[in-house]
Amino acid sequence: MKGSFSHSRLDLGATRFTLPLKGENKMLTATTTQVRTEKASFLLKAIKWIMSRRKPVFPHSASEFQTYMATRKLPRDAAMPPKMAKKYDVIWWEAAGQKVVTLHPKSGHGEWHMLYFHGGGFVLPMFKEHWPLVAAMIDQCGVSITVPLYDVVPESSHEAQDALAYEIYDKLAEQHDSSKIILNGDSAGGHMALALALRLVRTGDIMPGKLALFAPWLDLTLKDPAIAEVEPNDFMLKIGTLRECGKLFAGGRDPASAECSPLYASSEDLSKLPPTRIWTGQHDLFIVDSRTFSARLNQLGVDAMLYEFAQAPHVFMAVTPTREAKDTFALLSEFLAE
Repeated sequence: MKGSFSHSRLDLGATRFTLPLKGENKMLTATTTQVRTEKASFLLKAIKWIMSRRKPVFPHSASEFQTYMATRKLPRDAAMPPKMAKKYDVIWWEAAGQKVVTLHPKSGHGEWHMLYFHGGGFVLPMFKEHWPLVAAMIDQCGVSITVPLYDVVPESSHEAQDALAYEIYDKLAEQHDSSKIILNGDSAGGHMALALALRLVRTGDIMPGKLALFAPWLDLTLKDPAIAEVEPNDFMLKIGTLRECGKLFAGGRDPASAECSPLYASSEDLSKLPPTRIWTGQHDLFIVDSRTFSARLNQLGVDAMLYEFAQAPHVFMAVTPTREAKDTFALLSEFLAE
């Protein structure tokens, strides 16, 4: 392989956390954390209210999730909106026998090339909401983006997903300056981006320049008891369901192993990660592990920062018109410019 938005900020410098309960922002933040908002924007609140009354993406109990997975039809990726195909230079290709799409701004290839993995618990395909997120990052950050439309488990396997990620990165690193490649993903996609970076560390391959994680799933077992305190505020994710989902992805592996849960990767491996930024809402189960992970990276000397958003739900940046999403894209642009 070859190689702005104006708002309140809280940056209090404490090293221990208390969790925000019942929507209140009671948190002290570490030097690796910025709380970007003290309360949710009106638009985000309205959208949360609407979303909370829709059928959930995942059933809210482990038993219902098991039934759903046992009886479902093989899912399909949401089609790219026709206007995106006209707005960008779009290239469809394959890697590891799976579909991949690369999008460039019409003005030319971006200085940075992003490899973006969509979320969906490893078991769901590209959502229609992911396409506007991709478009917003191209428009706001000026990047080119490659999106793997990976085969999902359990119909496929984690090995197939890993092979795809590695083959795509290999190809990108042959065509681009690896220091100008950024790995990104949301939720399970954040896990995939981080897992790829750690695999590159272990194999001694040339590393990407930066790592950006949107509400990453870092521990498949969600064993930190503090997560239960956040669960009542998270209308999208539930602990029992996620644990069952994690078992499907793990296959015959231990979900709590470092191989499956990057939160437990060795200090030696984590210390070699590139500059890393994480964005998470305070009404997101994954925020607890994001705090732990960002603090650990900082202790190991990695340039890492966690951005938290008050009352924001899981992968809030996919709701692209909100001020929280716009701030996320502005911060991502700043990160790329550093």
